[in-house]
Amino acid sequence: MLHLASGALFLLLLGGTAPPSAWAQPGRGAGPQGAPQAQGQNPSGMNIYIWAGLKSHGAGQHDYPQFLADWSKILTEHGAVVDGALHPPSGADLEHADAIVIYKGDAAFLSDSEKSTLETFVKRGGGLVSFHDSLCGPDPAYFATLVGGAKKHGEVNFTLDAPIPYTVVDKASPIMKDMSDMTIFDEAFFLMTWAKNPGIHVLATAEIAPTRSAGDHKGEVVPQIWTYEHALPGGQPARAFVWMQGHTYADFANYQIQRTLLRGIAWAGKRPVDELVNYVAPARPAGRGAAAGRGQ
Repeated sequence: MLHLASGALFLLLLGGTAPPSAWAQPGRGAGPQGAPQAQGQNPSGMNIYIWAGLKSHGAGQHDYPQFLADWSKILTEHGAVVDGALHPPSGADLEHADAIVIYKGDAAFLSDSEKSTLETFVKRGGGLVSFHDSLCGPDPAYFATLVGGAKKHGEVNFTLDAPIPYTVVDKASPIMKDMSDMTIFDEAFFLMTWAKNPGIHVLATAEIAPTRSAGDHKGEVVPQIWTYEHALPGGQPARAFVWMQGHTYADFANYQIQRTLLRGIAWAGKRPVDELVNYVAPARPAGRGAAAGRGQ
């Protein structure tokens, strides 16, 4: 259906040319380069880029593509403006981003150009969010400067499928508002390389389960959820939020975890910590529901 203002229609009838704005359809034209805004998207929401990867491991584990699909929807429903892909973001992808959410196996394997893109983003104050083995790579000391902690690829530094008994260390943190001391079945990491000066702020720890891969590290208490505030040389203050679980994909749907992750993402992007959790989509005008759902 064509939507024209009455003045524009009058100009057309006289053989004139209607201005481009006259052709605008309701709710359209608000996206980049005048592209249509996605239906139901909050135009003033925080901008999030999801960096996911190809599926690995067994069924129900490390489902990075499913995360991209599911969390694009979840974050949009919670008021964010979302973009993302199964490859590292370019500078253009991050032009308007407040935070990058990384859920990709061994994302810390970075080319020089990918390092440069991430560093430029962080130097302007952009936030990083790392889930599970995204912080695994060949140079954990480097990646720890971006997210506060990292682990070395190839080392036995994981529990595999095991109970993760969380102890919330900072119960006063607004990020942990809905998180209690509980146990999930997932994978924990140890033998971490930690950033120093500044170091991480620990939100929750877990005792390493006595699995075969844990070996002598069983019983160690290791941070599994944390925040990291820092500044790269020559850059603005930046933030990172890390949740080291996500081996078992279903844990992303846990109510307490999901709300904690939403708050951590908002915090990393320097938005009000409850912005995503508390977002309520505006009601559609009466009588517009059916039309809004049709392509026009």
